[in-house]
Amino acid sequence: MDVDPSAPPSGAGCAECDAAGGWWVHLRRCAACGHIGCCDDSLDRHASAHWHETGHPVIRSFEPGEDWFWNYATNRYCDGPPLAPPECHPEDQPTPGPRGRVPGDWVEQLRNRRD
Repeated sequence: MDVDPSAPPSGAGCAECDAAGGWWVHLRRCAACGHIGCCDDSLDRHASAHWHETGHPVIRSFEPGEDWFWNYATNRYCDGPPLAPPECHPEDQPTPGPRGRVPGDWVEQLRNRRD
């Protein structure tokens, strides 16, 4: 399994969404390098895009109270070691997030996205 328990998270939000001023539904953390990306329920699906770009298949939820790992290559949950802190985004950050960037019609945008 491609995991580096010492790699810190890349930030408190999706790296690509933050750079573009965007928003996300849930956050996922690459267990190999710490990259934080948005989940596949988000518009841009940056966590799975990171896997395709880097070959890092294992992610961990970056949501408060969640400690599960997922392996994109096997399409299954898996076990993993404790990762470097923090284990989740700030608990006062809303879901979807971040505060102030989530559009009022976010549910409609997700329904209308092109797959």
